[in-house]
Amino acid sequence: MKKFNYLFLLFAAITIGFTSCEDDPEPDNGVTISGIPATASIEAGGTLGPVTATATAPDGLAELVITKDGANFATVPLSGTSASQEFEYTAEEADAGKSIVFEFTVSDVDGDEATATHVLNVGVDQTEFRIESNITEDQTWETGNTYILGGRIAVEAGATLTIEEGVVVKGEVGTGANATALLIARGGTLNANGTADAPIIFTSIADEIQPGEIASPNLDPDLSGLWGGLLILGNAPSSFAGDVSEIQIEGIPASDTNGLYGGDAADDNSGSITYISIRHGGANIGEGNEINGLTLGGVGSGTTIENVEVIGNQDDGIEWFGGTVNVTNAVVWNSGDDALDTDQAWAGTMDNFILICGDETDHAMEIDGPEGSFNAAHTVTNGSVKGNDVSEFGDFRDGARGTFSNIYFFGFANPADTDGRGDLSISGDASLANFQGGVLNFANLEVALAEGASLTDVFRNGTDAEATAVEAGSNTVGADKAPFAGWSWADVAGELADF
Repeated sequence: MKKFNYLFLLFAAITIGFTSCEDDPEPDNGVTISGIPATASIEAGGTLGPVTATATAPDGLAELVITKDGANFATVPLSGTSASQEFEYTAEEADAGKSIVFEFTVSDVDGDEATATHVLNVGVDQTEFRIESNITEDQTWETGNTYILGGRIAVEAGATLTIEEGVVVKGEVGTGANATALLIARGGTLNANGTADAPIIFTSIADEIQPGEIASPNLDPDLSGLWGGLLILGNAPSSFAGDVSEIQIEGIPASDTNGLYGGDAADDNSGSITYISIRHGGANIGEGNEINGLTLGGVGSGTTIENVEVIGNQDDGIEWFGGTVNVTNAVVWNSGDDALDTDQAWAGTMDNFILICGDETDHAMEIDGPEGSFNAAHTVTNGSVKGNDVSEFGDFRDGARGTFSNIYFFGFANPADTDGRGDLSISGDASLANFQGGVLNFANLEVALAEGASLTDVFRNGTDAEATAVEAGSNTVGADKAPFAGWSWADVAGELADF
């Protein structure tokens, strides 16, 4: 066992599984990290630890790479199938008042990795307004304050949570069943109404942002998975396999019945959220099961959702699971999977949106069809989408339906040069039949093509009939960025200059 006096290591217990490739006959057994608590607080000059972390890899350990606030801090060679390391960290004067983010990546000899994050608060009081239990009666979080989510906090049926303008909400570090999140259960109400001068910010406890600030002073906008996210659940109709009336939302353990959504109240009202920014979320609760930045499950049309920003989420930016709610003015930047994802016959409208694909964004839009016999459709209109070399315009699959209009795409790669990345695809016979039958519609699509690309390269299966090639910046359709001015981090960071 080695001792490193310069470092405190936090490992949340994580197991990441991998699937072996066809040309690799040996099983891929993954990597695990365990043994260290998720967060801690000390005073400047204080020492935390020593604590012991254990890493295992049946295929053989290779190394541990440590970063501190995003910069390389140490590399520790490992060997064998299990290794324990003892770590401690003594805070320096320069650390005072800061939340230090340590990230630890263990790899095995096959190149598989497990990554965990630790937040060390040095001389920072993060507990004054700590929320540790579900909200069962009306409660108000007041302007000028910061509220810490100590776990998964549900606003239960019959209760209303009011969050005043300018409030900052921070989620503790947590993964698996301990992932932090704010969950609005069916019958619960969230009134979180910020303003253009004082938005409400949902972020990680690692974020040193204070009420009145827009940009984080210490976290990059592509840092994700530090907490869960915001989930709103309602009683509106949704299309479920087996035509059941309710199911459990993804990202919430089945043991928590506050995670149920669905019903027959199309005009259900879960409250009002305006001028909110959700950042650094998407904590993993299991392989392939992360929390979205904003999850809308069976949310009804009586709910108001306007002026929403999601940044650096490990899974999707905004995902609808059925329901009838409308969303106006949304920007998603650096989503880890899809920027917008629709499922289970969502029957509302997304009007005026900006999507900025990050290095890990899979699709700007992933559109799924109904899972049961209920076959409603939604409308997505007036959007501008900025791509890159690794992202796709969208994938319309599993019986996708709806209308997609007045959308401008730019910054994507030529699909011919990137193994199909950078296109708009319709997947599966059911989706193709819906397109041919007018159930899945496209209208007024414009694109600034990559060099050498053609409309038919990019818009597959005949969707090019509704598309027009334009010079970059000369689009006649797309989003109006004015609603995002001043209050969104994307605007303050200059990311909306191309829109």
